[in-house]
Amino acid sequence: MQPETGYVPALGHPRLTPFYDRVTALMTREGTWRRLLLQQVAPRPRDVILDVGCGTGTFAIQMRRASPRARIIGLDPDPQVLAVARAKAARANAAIEWREGLGQCVAGQCDDIVPTKIVSSLVFHQILMPGKRDALRAIFNILREGGELHVADYGLQRTALSRLLFRQVQTLDGFEPTAPSADGLLPILMEEVGFEAIRENKVIITPTGSISLYFARKP
Repeated sequence: MQPETGYVPALGHPRLTPFYDRVTALMTREGTWRRLLLQQVAPRPRDVILDVGCGTGTFAIQMRRASPRARIIGLDPDPQVLAVARAKAARANAAIEWREGLGQCVAGQCDDIVPTKIVSSLVFHQILMPGKRDALRAIFNILREGGELHVADYGLQRTALSRLLFRQVQTLDGFEPTAPSADGLLPILMEEVGFEAIRENKVIITPTGSISLYFARKP
């Protein structure tokens, strides 16, 4: 069940937030998929990049380091993880803008920017089906024409073993929001809201199921 806050906390419960970075690194092969995602996003100096569901800020900091002149904005609905993100960015001397809000309401929180690229990591599998559509539609609307969407998330679980491993994630985040992702519906939803050139660039096998790297472009 989706909590009253409208989002699933890190690892499914606020008490587990302090362990999020360590668990993610251990159980998702984070170093591998984040490196590949950074190559895919390829931040450039004039980019305005919005990280939707930025969590504890790991990828936002990586993008800032890759292109110090790019404008990086991190958006997340969880004030607890944003506090962690701000502290991490301060330690890394990384100038990043942090905003509190849901992906479905991205226009209300970020109506002063027109992103060239939007990224999202390990977020969509946590959102109930109507929210997935709403978030993708909101992302599509705020993106610049020709802008890019880059998503790293649990996608189609192609084998019986990957589906079994993915049960760990479903137990934490709920079966109702995660099932459509495991069935590979995210690219279909991207097409429904208007994205084009949609492709699954990479599939990374992890101890908690397979993570897919998706690309899409706004016409």
